[in-house]
Amino acid sequence: MSGLEWIEHPVLSDPVALIAFEGWGDAGESASTAVAGFLDHPSATKIATIDPDEHFDFQVRRPVVSLDSTGVRSIHWPRNEVWAVETPEQDMVVVLGEEPHYRWKSFVSGLVEAFEMLGVGRAITVGAFVGQVAHTLPVPLVGSATRPDELALHDLLPSGYTGPTGILGVLNQALSQEGIDVISVWAAVPHYLSNQEYPPATEALAVKASNLTGVPLDIGDLTAASRQFLSTVDAAIEENEELAEYIEQLEQEATSLRGDEGPELVEEIERFLRGR
Repeated sequence: MSGLEWIEHPVLSDPVALIAFEGWGDAGESASTAVAGFLDHPSATKIATIDPDEHFDFQVRRPVVSLDSTGVRSIHWPRNEVWAVETPEQDMVVVLGEEPHYRWKSFVSGLVEAFEMLGVGRAITVGAFVGQVAHTLPVPLVGSATRPDELALHDLLPSGYTGPTGILGVLNQALSQEGIDVISVWAAVPHYLSNQEYPPATEALAVKASNLTGVPLDIGDLTAASRQFLSTVDAAIEENEELAEYIEQLEQEATSLRGDEGPELVEEIERFLRGR
């Protein structure tokens, strides 16, 4: 069983799905944070959840206890939620949560069935990987798609990756097999900044997700956070000559994603995924 529990069954008009999971494949928490921004829309409504008992090892991912101002304790379990977002431009189904430990097939099967019930015909999955890229350059975006011609149309570098995969890879395959068109977008996060949130990748993924789904998103706060983050990093690097030289080397090695270095960037994501 998938553990999918419905809260309500909305009637949506040709919705597109947008999906991200925390954990594996979410470097710098870039993908999950980008997708979470779409839930700020006033119409966002939680319509289903997935029971964590079916899919998590609670000794690995322990529930968290919180205490409110009155002294009442609450237990917070790992969450995977399905949301409906209705806008004048495009209806959307958002899936946001944590990559599960167990029963991936039933987990994915439950989501596919939910999408079919809601009338989803197109899905965008979002991830982030650690690469040898410089923070001073635009965030590189790599993609795969059910229809490969869409990659060039959306300025995404194609990847022919084979090897270990995460829940997004399994979900992409399952959706494609059910006739749902999928585009998967991955952002590269500089390896020397990957142990923290990376706002530039969040901003880049949010912008691309908005373009791909047709759902407008106010990115003002993301842009401001990205600029502040980069300014802070630049100030710190000025005091570290060795790191400054290394970043300059990355800049010199980098070329346009349309240039000869494109395949090397694809190899970065492949090494990252194989090593996880």
